[in-house]
Amino acid sequence: MWTRFKRDRTGMICAIVVLAFFVIAALAPVISALYGKDPYTLYGSDDPNLLDEFGYPAGPNGGISPEHWFGIEPQLGRDVFMRLVYGMRMSLGISVAVTLLTVLTGIIIGITAGYIGGKTDYFLSRVIDFLLAFPSQLTFVAFMPVVVALFVPPGDETPTYVRVCALIIVQWSLGWMGLARLLRGQVLSLREREFVEAAKITGASPWRIIRKELLPNVVTPVLVQGTYMLPLFVTAEAGLSFLGVGIVEPTPDWGALFQAGARFYENDPTFLLIPAVAMVVFVLCFNLLGDSVRDAFDPKSGR
Repeated sequence: MWTRFKRDRTGMICAIVVLAFFVIAALAPVISALYGKDPYTLYGSDDPNLLDEFGYPAGPNGGISPEHWFGIEPQLGRDVFMRLVYGMRMSLGISVAVTLLTVLTGIIIGITAGYIGGKTDYFLSRVIDFLLAFPSQLTFVAFMPVVVALFVPPGDETPTYVRVCALIIVQWSLGWMGLARLLRGQVLSLREREFVEAAKITGASPWRIIRKELLPNVVTPVLVQGTYMLPLFVTAEAGLSFLGVGIVEPTPDWGALFQAGARFYENDPTFLLIPAVAMVVFVLCFNLLGDSVRDAFDPKSGR
């Protein structure tokens, strides 16, 4: 698989780009220290020459300069580069956590339903069907305030960690069903194969059969689905923050940048363009990476 993947130039380039995004996000505090700026300081207030009389960047292209690589934010004058780096850190961290929980839940429920069968399969399949009936985006928007209210009394300010936990819980609760259904179908087919029957005859326990015989044969769909899930969760998290039910000011977030950019794009299009290009590049590269991973595991699928 690795040999085939290395020969895929598109896949390798996308893997490098995706890895660069994660490295930049993980090293946000180090970048901030080297860059000499942070995402919270109001540089427009410290230096009145950075903003014009209307509160927009005085310099061209959103105030891009050697001091502010991606310009400054209208009205507040915060550094856009650091807002983007820390916003990526927040969005990618949440999305990775959701993806890991979703994959783990999908594996447990999908393999359990497929291997045990009978009433267990029927019950779990009905639960999956019930949850799939919910429109995900509308449910996210509706349930985020409910989940937050479970942890924070009315009238109190919601801490950022509570919003992060709520985003993870809401997206995870409605994100695992597709993978679980896929794995259920795979396991239903695999449990009738000769090598599984041979393991049963030798007296292997169900846990050993699942661990030694079934799990190695579902690695490919799990990896492929995982590479498709993560960019979907990134855009979903950004969408919730854009709508005001996710991460809110002043905490940096990819979706919050879009929300602020939507207010100023007519007079400062650069402020919206930069996070938009970053989001498009990341999602596109991750989706292409998913295609390359699928083709590397199963070359016939790309023909």
